[in-house]
Amino acid sequence: MKHKNEVGLTSEELGSANAPADQTEQTTSEIRQDCVYRSTGRAEKTDMIKSLVMDQDASRNCELYLPGSGNRSAVESSEESEEDMYRDEEEIEREKILLSETNSSEYKLSVSPEMDIMEYCMKEWRGNTPAAKRMRKGYEAVAQKFASIRRIRGDNYCAFRATLFQILSQATQLPRWLQSEDFTMLPENLLSKYDWIKQWQLRQKPGKRMGEIRDEIKEYLILLRQKWKNISEIKGPLEKQEACDKLFKNEEEEYSLYEALKFLMLNTAIELYNADKSGRRVPVFSWLLFARDTSSNPCQLMQNHLNHIGHSGGLEQVEMFLLAYALQYTIQVYRLYKHSTDEFITLYPNDPEEDWPVVTLITEDDRHYNIPVRMCQETML
Repeated sequence: MKHKNEVGLTSEELGSANAPADQTEQTTSEIRQDCVYRSTGRAEKTDMIKSLVMDQDASRNCELYLPGSGNRSAVESSEESEEDMYRDEEEIEREKILLSETNSSEYKLSVSPEMDIMEYCMKEWRGNTPAAKRMRKGYEAVAQKFASIRRIRGDNYCAFRATLFQILSQATQLPRWLQSEDFTMLPENLLSKYDWIKQWQLRQKPGKRMGEIRDEIKEYLILLRQKWKNISEIKGPLEKQEACDKLFKNEEEEYSLYEALKFLMLNTAIELYNADKSGRRVPVFSWLLFARDTSSNPCQLMQNHLNHIGHSGGLEQVEMFLLAYALQYTIQVYRLYKHSTDEFITLYPNDPEEDWPVVTLITEDDRHYNIPVRMCQETML
């Protein structure tokens, strides 16, 4: 599957931008059916993989999030058509105007203060439509395990923000991959192999030269390791939570951390791509990732997807898998609009490593993510 404006790779390790014949002739539909998890020999859920492919475009544009009627109408429209799940452009523009006219600081918070989860649910989903009833059932199920919810600011970084906040607020030690001496050398090592990485777009800093990109990304990776280490060493839960809240109120540091996450995703994508080309086993999501017309290789993934995260779009479903692999965490998501189905609780990845820690998110539409907090005592026991 070649993109019309496909950009060739300059490194032999990534091979040609043109996929091999046996791969290019395989359609996305065929890949959906070919659900063999090559790294373990176990089969993936066909329905889950099919859902990922169908929902990829839906999760792409994580627009500014406003609670209330706008969000409800987005999901309620799914009752009429699966294709018409999300709001139209005019409605989104109206919400943007409303947001710009709102003086309340509530909308400027990256992570809002916690609120009783059922109180939040009843405030947001008061109607009697099938969608509202389903959402209330979904929140009731989440409330069996978590007492509160914290809303996440929706600026196309919501998946990063929710995941990283949960990771840091629960961190008790620095992961082994963050302790590696080679960790901060990733930008230099990758740029020496793949010249096309110089097209990486830093947040609000387009057109940077290769040396500047290398140095800035290195600073972001160092910052990620430093913040992770500092917060994980805090023993008291209240003090740890205060440190997380403080970090996510520092816009400069916060967005620098997201750039570090994007670069880690690129590094993981390159590793998976090379592993597959050399005949090694890779998870099935990797096939889906590179089966898209817009990301048939890591170069296109960077240009058409990673460079746009936070600017004009958020993470797609298949990229949630990539994020989980990059961080070596299992991301558990309550997908409320999927209540009463097998996909209500989705794991990224489907078949995680046993020693990977788990963080939990909530979504009403696979575009915007909030976080549940305060695990109920019975659940903890």
